[in-house]
Amino acid sequence: MSIADFSSKSSNVSLVNLTKKFKSLDGSGEVVAVNAINLEVKTGELVTILGPSGCGKTTTLRMVAGFEFPTSGSIMIGGRDVAPIPPNKRGISMVFQSYALFPHLNIYENIAYGLRVQNQPAAEIASRMKAILELMQLTTMAKRFPSQVSGGQQQRIALARAIIIEPSVLLFDEPLSNLDAKLREYMRDELRKLQKRLGITSLYVTHDQEEAMAISDRIVIMQDGLMRQVGSPRQIYEHPESKFVANFMGKANFIPVKVLGREGEAAIVDIEGKRLTLRRPGPAAPNGGAGTLVVRPEAVRLSAYRGPGGAEPGAVAPTLVGKIDRITYFGNIASYEISAAGTSLLAERYNPQIFEPHEEGDSVGIDFEMDSVRVLPEEQ
Repeated sequence: MSIADFSSKSSNVSLVNLTKKFKSLDGSGEVVAVNAINLEVKTGELVTILGPSGCGKTTTLRMVAGFEFPTSGSIMIGGRDVAPIPPNKRGISMVFQSYALFPHLNIYENIAYGLRVQNQPAAEIASRMKAILELMQLTTMAKRFPSQVSGGQQQRIALARAIIIEPSVLLFDEPLSNLDAKLREYMRDELRKLQKRLGITSLYVTHDQEEAMAISDRIVIMQDGLMRQVGSPRQIYEHPESKFVANFMGKANFIPVKVLGREGEAAIVDIEGKRLTLRRPGPAAPNGGAGTLVVRPEAVRLSAYRGPGGAEPGAVAPTLVGKIDRITYFGNIASYEISAAGTSLLAERYNPQIFEPHEEGDSVGIDFEMDSVRVLPEEQ
């Protein structure tokens, strides 16, 4: 059996007006956990649903898996509505947060379990097991039990068990959250390489922004049961459509501004009496009125500030002036918390040893990498 055979049945997934309501705890009404979401996952694509606790991401995954029945809407897998179909008839596999391995079965039998439930012939089981053990680098430990291997190896066992039945869709419910930070980073890279190599359609749930950025073709940001934005990791990070998305996907500074208008693609804003031109303001940029400037910490530039009389002749005054309240040094990054413009700003400098050092209490000039600054309507 070839490795390519494990993805031979991969299918697309369409969620159409998918809604899930639960009765409230006091029984007086209903709670909408998932609110009429529409999502298309292409064949071979890995899409991550990302959001805070209670946003509806796990409920959505459980509906696709068949562990929750939707209140309304459709779940289409390969053009077939599977909403009324039991989980074991949907042709999907799921990798759980806890791995859900059988402690009394060795690794070989844990992985082969799904094939035995399907009553596959012995020769077919042997062929698939040989291929999957080699693919997941588990051949030498096939006779061990789950308690005799590491957390990372258990994660590979759970993934192998999910893949071996040749699912049309692979579901992941925060599969790396039980691993330590270094192993989690390694395993997410291995998982992504494997998914791309096999081309299995995958729907992944996590609350970890960095993990979502590292593994996803596209990311769905959810809040209160609603999809707030869908796009590639780069699109969502660089062009957030709301303050919630900007704040949840990484770190961001939010500065109130007055939007004076547009000049072609650019937006002109007033910040503390200074006029700035934003060459790439973003699709949600307002045309006039109050707005909120979105500035990522890495787009904040700092310079020593010695007062109006201490500047070099002909020097351009900084956009803002602030005071450093705190410096956190991480080696490759120095993080600065700064009081400026009536708020607290965060700045980050990579490879800080090449910059002029700043100390807590110093006054600094603040400017922005203008191509990295976005502006949103004030209400967002």
